[in-house]
Amino acid sequence: MTAGMASQITSERLTSLFRPRSVALVGASDKSTFSLLAYRNLVEFGLGDRTYLVNRRGATTHGRPTVTSCAHIGEPVDVAYLMVPQAGMLEALRDAAEAGIRNACVLSSGYAEAGDAGRAAQAELVAHAASLGMVLLGPNHLGFANFTDGVPVCSVPGLPRQGGPVALLSQSGASSSAMLDFASLANVGLSYLVTLGNEAMITAGHVLDFLVDDPGTRAVAVFMETVRDPAVFRRAARRAAAAGKAVVVLKAGSSALSARTAAAHTGALVGDDRVISSVFADLGVIRVDSLEDMLISAGAAAALGRLDRPGIGIVSISGGACDIVADRAEDIGAALPELAAPTRDALAGIMPAYGTVQNPLDVTGAAVIDPTIFTRTIEVMSADPSIGVVGVINTLPWTDPGQPYHGQVFVDAIGAGMQAASCPTAYINQVMQPVTDYTRASMEHGHVPYVLPGLRQAVVALRNVAWWSEVTRTPPAAAAGRPASVPVPAPGERRGQWAEDAARRLLSDAGIPVVPACLVSSADEAVKAAAGIGGPVAVKIASADIVHKTDIGGVRLNVPPDESAVREAYRAVTAAAAAAGPGAGADVLISPMRTGGTELLVGVVRDSVWGPMLAVAIGGIFVEVLQDSALAPLPVTSAQARRMLGTLRGRALLDGARGRAPADLSALSAVIARIGDLAVALGDDHLESLEVNPLWVDGATIEALDAAVTWTPTEGAPS
Repeated sequence: MTAGMASQITSERLTSLFRPRSVALVGASDKSTFSLLAYRNLVEFGLGDRTYLVNRRGATTHGRPTVTSCAHIGEPVDVAYLMVPQAGMLEALRDAAEAGIRNACVLSSGYAEAGDAGRAAQAELVAHAASLGMVLLGPNHLGFANFTDGVPVCSVPGLPRQGGPVALLSQSGASSSAMLDFASLANVGLSYLVTLGNEAMITAGHVLDFLVDDPGTRAVAVFMETVRDPAVFRRAARRAAAAGKAVVVLKAGSSALSARTAAAHTGALVGDDRVISSVFADLGVIRVDSLEDMLISAGAAAALGRLDRPGIGIVSISGGACDIVADRAEDIGAALPELAAPTRDALAGIMPAYGTVQNPLDVTGAAVIDPTIFTRTIEVMSADPSIGVVGVINTLPWTDPGQPYHGQVFVDAIGAGMQAASCPTAYINQVMQPVTDYTRASMEHGHVPYVLPGLRQAVVALRNVAWWSEVTRTPPAAAAGRPASVPVPAPGERRGQWAEDAARRLLSDAGIPVVPACLVSSADEAVKAAAGIGGPVAVKIASADIVHKTDIGGVRLNVPPDESAVREAYRAVTAAAAAAGPGAGADVLISPMRTGGTELLVGVVRDSVWGPMLAVAIGGIFVEVLQDSALAPLPVTSAQARRMLGTLRGRALLDGARGRAPADLSALSAVIARIGDLAVALGDDHLESLEVNPLWVDGATIEALDAAVTWTPTEGAPS
């Protein structure tokens, strides 16, 4: 999309699209299911008198007269809902534009999802719309519905009539009906449904940016197969985090098979899934793996808001439910903190003598005899200094027996505790059962504001809201200012692949600690350098053409500093380089041997979509075998680097496992952040990859033992 096209997608334009006063159904026909559904929705929502039917033959449609052109409507129209075949789409856009219509929903398929010819047709469609001053939603979608204002411009059946706080965006229109049904079952009220289709002009990021400013939307759920226009999405996600509106994404394409399916379905090229996860984490976007968790988590975030603390407290009528919750919490890393001594004492004063005071808390059958146990334990649990949200497990009714609910006294007692609580609370059903009118009547009677369906689903949702609350509490690195200044080489020097010695100088100049080393070009110089070190040395080939020196035999470790051993090591690595081909005549690095400690990889690669990405991994030469790494988009702060270290499976090695000295995590995090700052200073246009492997850590001593730098090829420049 060109800058001129993007400039048309303004907040004002999106407001006129998503809050229209009138709609033209272009291509209206009694034979079209899309037309029948769209017209029925508009009429059922009371917009029949502001809906205009356009049929090129002027035939009576849906029992109403039609016009043959938008120009004949004679009234201002905000949105043209275009249901014409692709062959007539450009003319339909022109006709709408000449009638003063500036927004269009394009339903037709056969565009970018249909191969090269379709991509060309989509490019022509977008260029034509831009030339007419129009913006379009789609193509290959089913429209949108604004439930807050009661304006459905879509061909989706079964729309809810009541609005709610969650906006639902979906690149798949066909899945929207199922999502609407589940949202109704789970009592997740919707402010908007927007089917996005191919996102030829208006992307998920644009709609998200619009919803950040929508007062009726408190959370956004997004089902997507790819992120189109990443810069727009990133900016909108940061605005949503700053506004306290959670964004929950189900991103398809995490497996090779689903990636191929996504490409066939929408023409999207699914990026590396781990990169996407790290970008979402950096943006504070909650990522889920099912439609159910997407909607339930978004509903929970909208109902609970940002939590003050990440701890989850559980009060339950069932000991078995407590066990299930504890198991699921351990599985997914949800925090069920130990309660403070004053909290335990207060609960002990409420609980029967045979009860166990802990979190999760089983109130036992005593609460059946005295329902106020629910009320009082909820209030006490919510005041614990480590608890940010309390979940209360009990039953709510959903089938109507024609009489008041027999367990209403317990619902009332729980509701009283929720109203008196010092932190947000959620009622939790033990199974995923529907929330019906009978359920809502019980909740209203008991002043229960919110319910989560199912134990696993509740733990996932509460964990997600707690995580989102923590990571969005402070501005991310990209919003907190530029990274520290780092000296960099002149642009003319940034080409090809650098030898290790040049990479070492780059790191050292940037203030990154590097192991001492001597660059030698003869066996005599090697012997002299080793004697100066006075202990075991590492002997390594230094060639820009050999990245994986160990693989070709270009490294000798623990070489004694005596003359014969050093000469033999020098001969061996130079011979290996010569046998490999391009390294013949390469220099050799002599450095002191480092033993013990922990070896990390810290690397930066430039993702074609998201820019420079920082990777931190355990393993040194075994990094590919161990597959224990963390990713984050640059820049990162020292605090972010420390959190990355905390996600590694092998993090116990840094804590001093098996007699090792504990790593100085503050110093290590600062070095990792500094490597990231160097990559940012080098710029996206030049750096292809920067790798420190290993970065050696032994207590407070941190050194880069090896490094590689590769620059992006420049047209016309030697590599």
